[in-house]
Amino acid sequence: MKLNISCPATGCQKPIAIDDDKKLSIFYGRRMGQEVEGDALGDEFKGYIFKITGGNDKDGFAMKQGVLVQGRVRLLMKEGHSCYRPRRRGERKRKSVRGCIVGPDLSVIALAIVKNGEQQIAGLTDNKLPKRLGPKRATKIRKLFALKKEDDVRRFVIRRKIEKEGKPVRYKAPRIQRLVTDARLRRKRIYKQHKKSRWERTRKAVADYHKVLEEYHKKKRAELKETLQQKKELAHQLHEKKAQTAAGGASATLPITQKKVAAPADKKGAQAPTKGSGAAATTTKQAAPATTAKTTAATQQKPAAATTQQKPAQGGKPAATTQQKPAQGGKPAKK
Repeated sequence: MKLNISCPATGCQKPIAIDDDKKLSIFYGRRMGQEVEGDALGDEFKGYIFKITGGNDKDGFAMKQGVLVQGRVRLLMKEGHSCYRPRRRGERKRKSVRGCIVGPDLSVIALAIVKNGEQQIAGLTDNKLPKRLGPKRATKIRKLFALKKEDDVRRFVIRRKIEKEGKPVRYKAPRIQRLVTDARLRRKRIYKQHKKSRWERTRKAVADYHKVLEEYHKKKRAELKETLQQKKELAHQLHEKKAQTAAGGASATLPITQKKVAAPADKKGAQAPTKGSGAAATTTKQAAPATTAKTTAATQQKPAAATTQQKPAQGGKPAATTQQKPAQGGKPAKK
């Protein structure tokens, strides 16, 4: 089994091959993230403390933190999970991974030095490699070089020297993140101005909408008021017509009653009372005896017998003539 030991302080890394299971037994049953003392590995590792950061089994499957299994399992993974890199957006895939518990079936164990021991380890702690990459964020560059807010961060970014055969030497610098420049401030002002103009445009549109809505409601209220007024006038006219009709009907029923009372006077030849005032009706009653006397005198002058002729009926025979005697009182008898 190999132990891949790294030293964060110096930036160096060194693999060590150990075949003695007795020395490796201090790692069995431990999990990723736990710390192990290196005294059992040999005198050169005396006083060192290592942290288990990972490993691979004999088939190359990596250890995954959080999987509390000593063997291998298949898990459905998606974007954001360790030991998996999606090729498409939203892709999920079932993959085989190694549990986070160390066992004898591992071929490589990754260790990191937490505490240095008494002796230096050749090629690991005795040499210090320069840091290849510097800070990339603007605030961290200011912190590294103790810069003020007014200083230009772009002058202090760490550049890498690239040398290739047959090509000129060139330097490469990272793109500074969260860098505030004049162009950025100008874009920010424009963005705020656009945002403010959108607010004003929205407020104006809302005011115009409420104005139009108020006019619409005002118009509707006026139309409703006019409709109600027309209905009231129509109802008043109908009420007046009904009142006039009722009054006319009451005045028309009064002469009919008087006619029924004066009906016996008709037998003596009196005229029926006409519609009108009470004085006219009284005059008609007073003139009735004179009219009766004239009628009696006229009947006495007529011949005693009246002959009636009738047309011959169907059949050619002439109809018989009938003679009626005048009744008592001067009036001829009814047929």
